Amino acid sequence: MKYLWGLAVFMTIVLITSPIPAYETDIIETPEGAIKITFIGHASLVMEFEGKIIHIDPVGQYGDYARLPKADLILVTHEHYDHFDPRVIKDIRKKETIIIGNGHVTRSIPEAVTLKNGEEKTVWGFNVLAVPAYNIVHFRAPGVPFHPKGEGNGYLISLGKTRVYIAGDTENVPEMKNLKGVDIAFLPMNLPYTMTPEMVADAVRAFRPRILYPYHYGDTNISRLVELLKDEKGIEIRIRKMK
Repeated sequence: MKYLWGLAVFMTIVLITSPIPAYETDIIETPEGAIKITFIGHASLVMEFEGKIIHIDPVGQYGDYARLPKADLILVTHEHYDHFDPRVIKDIRKKETIIIGNGHVTRSIPEAVTLKNGEEKTVWGFNVLAVPAYNIVHFRAPGVPFHPKGEGNGYLISLGKTRVYIAGDTENVPEMKNLKGVDIAFLPMNLPYTMTPEMVADAVRAFRPRILYPYHYGDTNISRLVELLKDEKGIEIRIRKMK
């Protein structure tokens, strides 16, 4: 009995003293207030603006969501397991949480809002535009892209006057390169599923975000992208732990 009691005390101490995961964060000042970005990992992000919490592609294997704030808005780019985790969504949602995803996501979560490519919706005062996300070069097999056109979304979200683009799983498609007025961009670079550094550089030169975050980059050589864009004025590349 004494042994069991001692074990219980030990286990309690371990639970209480377990370290809380430390995530990198950036604070970006805007005329309407600060945007706080928390980098969870891979494609999972949390943004806070005007008291609202926005989760992007929340997935349990990349973060301890029990210790993260609950969501006012959840954006899911597409249904692949490393972007869409229904269990985590259930844990972080509140009664008033709004969930936005593509058709595959909303078939799993019927109360979620479907946005098709090119559609937009205003949520909590933030405009959210669904940008097409698809492959044009990298294919699973002939005629079978890793991400077919018309299915996945990227999102261009307006936080006040600051426009944040979360590209999802895509290559440097024309719809991306034609974007205007993007302040902050998250572009994927994990091969063979999305973009090479050369593709990212090509897209960035076209739509010229003020701040570029490579994300979802796996083992891709980040330094190659930095080298390709070293002479581009007015574009700041920020590297965070987003493998």
